[in-house]
Amino acid sequence: MRWLCLAALLLSSANAQAHSFGKVYNLPVPFWLYAWAAIVALLLSFIVSAWVSTKRQTNKPNQQLALNLNSPANVVIRLAQLGAVAALLLTITAGFFGPSDPYLNVNMTLFWIGFVLAFAYLTAVIGNVYVYLNPWRCLTPPQWQGRWHYREQWGCWPALFFYMVFIWIELLGHVTPRSLAQMLLVYTIINGIGAWAFGRDAWFKHAEFFSVFLRMLGKIAPITWQHNRIIFRWPFAGLLQDQSKHISEVIFVLFMLSSTAFDGLHMTQGWTTLFWQDGFALLQPWLGSNIVTAYPTLKILHLIWETLALLLSPLLYLAIYLLCLWLAKKLTHSQLSLHSLALRFANSLLPIVLVYHISHYYTLILTQGSQLLRLLSDPLGLGWDLLNQGQRMPSPTIPDIGLVWHTQVGLILVGHIVSVYIAHEEAVRTFGNQRHAMLSQLPMLLLMMAFTVFGLWILAQPISPGGSI
Repeated sequence: MRWLCLAALLLSSANAQAHSFGKVYNLPVPFWLYAWAAIVALLLSFIVSAWVSTKRQTNKPNQQLALNLNSPANVVIRLAQLGAVAALLLTITAGFFGPSDPYLNVNMTLFWIGFVLAFAYLTAVIGNVYVYLNPWRCLTPPQWQGRWHYREQWGCWPALFFYMVFIWIELLGHVTPRSLAQMLLVYTIINGIGAWAFGRDAWFKHAEFFSVFLRMLGKIAPITWQHNRIIFRWPFAGLLQDQSKHISEVIFVLFMLSSTAFDGLHMTQGWTTLFWQDGFALLQPWLGSNIVTAYPTLKILHLIWETLALLLSPLLYLAIYLLCLWLAKKLTHSQLSLHSLALRFANSLLPIVLVYHISHYYTLILTQGSQLLRLLSDPLGLGWDLLNQGQRMPSPTIPDIGLVWHTQVGLILVGHIVSVYIAHEEAVRTFGNQRHAMLSQLPMLLLMMAFTVFGLWILAQPISPGGSI
């Protein structure tokens, strides 16, 4: 048993460095109280959504503000593009020539905390500015129209593939500053080849996964950017105005959700026990009963186990999602196909995606993110002080656990309530009347309740007695 615990501890410490900041916490009150309170809140929100008037603010005309790209605003965009390219080059350069310690190398904090987390959350507020600031797009000549036509039936499958590879590297790949630089350099080459082969516009719309990821989050924002215009709209209105057009986009959204859940789940005691205790017991006839001698093989098998769980997770979510839509179709006697319904309701899951992501990772911005200015002041670890930081190391902001947990609960609950509302609005538009909308959303309400309880349970596991986040 001691060796079993040791193996589990060794494995559980092998997460990507972006998730390596931890502290032991205890849950403030019994979990079941939160779960039942969340279920009641969702039920009330469903009743309110069905009761309110069918006149929806999201259908009101958008307020538009013209943005002339030949004006000084164009200069700001150009400078921002140069800054994005400079950040990419700095991330790659620092990985090869900077400190090997991930806490001291600017590329880990700049990429994982600054871009993957903070910029993604900012996109949900100010809109998809990444369409202008994408450094890989900025490095690509605009005259590249492609040697081959990008077929519409390919959808966003390439982006989904690259996104899955990225998440696997993030969660299971033991990222170091150097390996991050190598990964970004390879990805830069791939984007260059892809844009040359299939055209700049088609590649960065369908195949560059950060473009797809941030475009999804940008639908939540009260601002959208279109050509030379900034358009102001009601928050979350974009979820009803810009539906998914291909099933690959639906699975992309589901993987955004399932990969975040997997990140929390695979570090829990129950998940670890499932393989290292129950799984090992099943493998003993093949590997023997000595876990020390079996450990090298078990470690490989565990990586395969985790990889399969991660990559198959969106299919599980897809099956549950389609089951709920099938029930909605039967309840309303709708003539629409299941495929069409899947496309129509996929955006209603994006508020859940956002709040799951924030509640899992926002503390990293408060802790390691506070070191970014100091690291930028000496990007290569050569003793520079470009930003006059005086080599001081600010103390990370570690919020009170009560605040952390209740913020997470609030985010999860608000996200699901918004999703219930968006799904109801889409149901009214799809099925034509309030009665059918209510009937269709009963399975979706159960799904939202299940997602809420499961999301809170995952968040609660690391902060149970003896756990850590």
